[in-house]
Amino acid sequence: MKKTKLSLKKLGLPGIIKMLALTGCVAMASAFVPLPQEVWTAPPAADKTKNAVAANSESIAAGKTLYGTNCKSCHGNKGKGDGPKSADLDKSPKDFTKGDFQRQSDGALFWKITTGRKPMPSFKKDLTEEQRWQVINYIRTLK
Repeated sequence: MKKTKLSLKKLGLPGIIKMLALTGCVAMASAFVPLPQEVWTAPPAADKTKNAVAANSESIAAGKTLYGTNCKSCHGNKGKGDGPKSADLDKSPKDFTKGDFQRQSDGALFWKITTGRKPMPSFKKDLTEEQRWQVINYIRTLK
């Protein structure tokens, strides 16, 4: 029987996880191999919702203040997902400066801020609709 050399690079992440699971190392696998996070997608109707607040200097300044109070602890000063509380979360907060985040519509962001998804809370009761739009206007400046 010919022996073949096993290459972890060729196996890829799914292959490594399967190999570890078959060898009874599932707990070890989860400790050392970061699993991809599921994509959080807004419903199509939310995606089409337009921002109700003009992105002017006033709304951006108001959004920056609200961001500092409500978002900065997890998402960080510059929106990179590196706030002081981020290390304590099960999922890493999104990096607002990345293209995949910035390509989302304002309506999708509004829906996510309103709805929340663990570990991110819903801000429906904490921020008015206008304030949520202001936060979005500020987040758009973090590209």
